[in-house]
Amino acid sequence: MALALLVPGGRGQLGQDVVAATPGDGLVHAPSSAELDLTDAAVVADAVAAFAASARDAGLRPVVVNAAAYTAVDAAETDADRAFEVNAVGPGHLAASCHEHDVPLLHVSTDYVFPGDGDRPYEPTDPTGPRSVYGRTKLAGEERVLSTAARAWVVRTAWVYGEHGGNFVKTMARLAAANDTLSVVDDQVGSPTWSLDLAHGLVELAAAVASGGTPPRVLHATGGGETTWCGFARAIFAELGLDPERVRPCGTADFPRPAPRPAYSVLSGRAWADAGLTPLRHWREALRAAVAAGAVP
Repeated sequence: MALALLVPGGRGQLGQDVVAATPGDGLVHAPSSAELDLTDAAVVADAVAAFAASARDAGLRPVVVNAAAYTAVDAAETDADRAFEVNAVGPGHLAASCHEHDVPLLHVSTDYVFPGDGDRPYEPTDPTGPRSVYGRTKLAGEERVLSTAARAWVVRTAWVYGEHGGNFVKTMARLAAANDTLSVVDDQVGSPTWSLDLAHGLVELAAAVASGGTPPRVLHATGGGETTWCGFARAIFAELGLDPERVRPCGTADFPRPAPRPAYSVLSGRAWADAGLTPLRHWREALRAAVAAGAVP
């Protein structure tokens, strides 16, 4: 039986790629955050009820993939109430409605729920300890989703870039055109993730949960391997045919930001693979494919 996906945040970077990754025999409804405001409980209840009914009437298996989030990490430090509404209260409304209509929920979260002081890839069961408002609101969202009786999965990811919206890859391409050299931090380690690869992973997970093949849990899905922001920037330059040596390493202290960033936030994909899901490809291979496909400049 084919899937029907409801994708809140469907006009964002990840949401649009989830639409692209959905098989042709499925149905996908991907409203923007303005069209489906998760902070309004009544609106969410109506949307999930209508979606579940229409999917089942069409003989499809409904799944909700929540790609909506407040992702302005630095702005969240002074806009904490709004970030909490979008990242915590909204997902709670969504989970409650999914439970009411027996619809599985996949909720996308972040590496920022961890403190970033580790020295090995974080497992889903490792203790959390976010250091930023953004991370705390995303962790609160996870907790609200998992505390309901909904059949819910939390999928943490990191360093996402893609064709739609702003991201690090596009920023590097823009800065490369205007500067002879760039200084990029070399003491923060993570795993770049192409949003289209992540989208395919979420659709694969949606099919698995719709068929009852994967029990609810927290999972991690990022590009394979790890690098620093400087290493990532140099790889971007290389793929764009530019000299990677134009990117100079610097420390976090050289570029203070309102929100603290994790020094080490690599996420282990072991639980994802153990669930029978296809690991996302290595970050370097994905970057090459993304640039070749024209998904990024």
